[in-house]
Parts: sequence; structure tokens; C-alpha cells
Amino acid sequence: MSAIAPVRMVRDRATWLIYLQLGVFATYLYGLSAALPLLRLDQGTSQAVAGLHGTAMAAGGIVTGLVLSWLTARIGRRAAGWTGVAGMGAGTLMVAAAPTVLPVTLLGYLVAGGMSSITLYSGMAALDDHHGPAGPAAISEANAVCVFVGIGVPFVVSVAAQSAFGWRAALLVTPVLAVLLALTMGRVRIPEPGAGAGAAAAEEGRTRFGWRFYLAGAVLFCCVAMEFCFNLWAAKLFSDQTGLPAAVAATAVAAFTAGMAAGRLTGAWLALRTDPTVLFLGALLVTAAGWAIFWLSTDPLFSYAGLAVSGVGVALHFPMALSRVLAASGGRRDRASAMASIFTGLAVGIGPFLLGALADGFGTQRAFLMVPALIGLAVGGLLITAVGRPRAGAVEPA
Repeated sequence: MSAIAPVRMVRDRATWLIYLQLGVFATYLYGLSAALPLLRLDQGTSQAVAGLHGTAMAAGGIVTGLVLSWLTARIGRRAAGWTGVAGMGAGTLMVAAAPTVLPVTLLGYLVAGGMSSITLYSGMAALDDHHGPAGPAAISEANAVCVFVGIGVPFVVSVAAQSAFGWRAALLVTPVLAVLLALTMGRVRIPEPGAGAGAAAAEEGRTRFGWRFYLAGAVLFCCVAMEFCFNLWAAKLFSDQTGLPAAVAATAVAAFTAGMAAGRLTGAWLALRTDPTVLFLGALLVTAAGWAIFWLSTDPLFSYAGLAVSGVGVALHFPMALSRVLAASGGRRDRASAMASIFTGLAVGIGPFLLGALADGFGTQRAFLMVPALIGLAVGGLLITAVGRPRAGAVEPA
């Protein structure tokens, strides 16, 4: 990978506040995801009906994308971030309070999913704006915090499920941490857009995003769809390929998540020292290599290794793709973050569903060929946008 002059990143209280808010985000995301099979058993529903909870989360993110730019302009990034944190707590409490009432749990997933996107994307815009050239590294570090916190959450759900309190007690982690964070860091200021960004935002009614922005959004779509295909379907292919029972195959996701944790930790360091385009391409190629090992393997150890390698590559996809979306916005980071929420919500809703449909028709292994197809599309989009890429902060003509 080609090196660049190292960029220095200063982590101040605002940076740590956003990191910790995204840690709360991780407890919601991984908590409700891990609780879904237990929720399905309590409700006695089919897997298809239970899957509607994931659809509700994606729908919440799309709705957020439609209003996020307006919301941050009205109340500011600091208030928007805390609004999202409070909403995540409210959504998880709804699920914990009425786990057998399907309309309530669907609404809880919808509220938590939408509100979490407010915190996630307003925080990403603030980090990118606040840290300038080190923005991609800050975004990567923030996502590393999410993964490291998220690794432990399923174990908390498992322990709670085997205790007298039940699995619902684990969902209380999100609102409790939200309250503690508000009490300890509630007065920390989060940087608002500067004067130049404000002027760009004032022009957005007359200036549309150009094709580079939407192509960067398409790359983000491919990356998120790919990640969730691994998250939701890797265990099934692992079981099919190795012959291990589903209960054991579920640990395959842990190998993928561990790879993501390692990738995001090292990715933040590399982002300060490596050309972003080269780093992104390298991450996509690492994912392709890991996918090939996993897809061809029938041995559990090689399958675990393939998933871990895939996770290392996937770890950088979202931070790097989001950074490119923000860079292509011409300084309109809040509006770009809102659009990113829509791209992501569509990817979460469409990607795993399409792979599942292909699996029904052709088998899980053949359906998993969708992953290298998404990698190829992402590489193509990345190379096209890299040619003659405008300087960060320049408003691209429509």
C-alpha cells in the first residue's frame, strides 16, 4: 500500500463523547440482534415473521435519512446525538416491557433503529468535520468502539437468559448506559458545522449532489449489504459446508466479528498513514480472499479462518465508504449523512433478503456468490470515483 505523510489526530472530549455514544449504539444493535431468536420463541412466530423486526430496524434508518438533515439544522448535532441516544433506550425498553406483543416489539425495533441512526450519522458527520484530514481514522476508531462493545453484548444476553431475570434484563444495558453517559458527559459540546459548511448547506436547495456522490452512495450500499449478508447467512453456509449443527455453527459469526474488531483497530492506524483509495481497495481484496477460503472450505478450522479474514476486510468497508460519501458532499456533511442513512437502510433491507431468496432457489453456497459480485461492484465504483476526484470541501457541480 502506498504511504502518505502521517496525519495527527487529537482526541478531545467531544471525540470521546461521540465514541461513547456509539458504544451505547452498539449495545442496542447487538443486544436486539442477539435477542431476536429468544423473542421469536416467546412470541411463537415463524422465522419470516421474526425477520420483520430486522426490516423494521432498516425502515427506521430510512425514515431517519429523510429527516436527519432537517433535524440537525433545527436543533444542532449535540441535541440530535442525545435525542438518538434517548430514542435507543426507549425502543429497547418497549421490547423488554412487552416481549410477547408483536406490534409493540416491531414498533420498538423501528423506534430504536431510527433513533440510533440519528446518533450514528450525526456523530460520523461531526467526527469528519471536527478532525479534517484525520476524519476517516476517527470514523474507523468510532466503529472499532462499536465492535469491541458489541462483542460482549450477546454474552450478556446469553447469561441473562439463563438467569432468573431472563433475557429481557440484558436489554436494560442500553438505557442504563445512556443515563450514565448523560450524567457524566451531558455538558460536553459537539462541534457544529463551520461557517463554510453552513454556507454550503444554505445552497443545497439550489445545488444538487453530483454523480460522484451517488456513486459513492452505491459503493456504501454494496459494502453494507455485504456485511449483513455475512452477519445473517454465514452461520447457515458454515453448517451446510461442515455438517455441524446450527447451534455450533452460530459461533461462526463470532469469528467474523472478531476479525472485524481486529480490522477496525488496525484500520484506524492505517487510515492515518495510507492513501484512502489504496486502503479501501486492499480491504475489499482481503474480504475477497477470506470469502474464497470460507466458500470453498468444508473443514471447520478453515471456515473459521476464512470468516475471520473476511471480517478483517469488512471492518474497513463502512468507515471508508462513508468517508467517501462525506468527501463527495462538497462540505454538506449533515445532508450527506442523512442520505447515507437511506443508502444503509436500503442495503440492510435488500441485501440479506435477496441472498435468502437466491438460497431458496439455488442453495446457500451458490447464493453466497452474491458477495464477490458486490465486491466487484464496489471496486468498480471506487475506481471510477477515484479518477479525477475533486478536492475535499469543493462543491461538485450537478
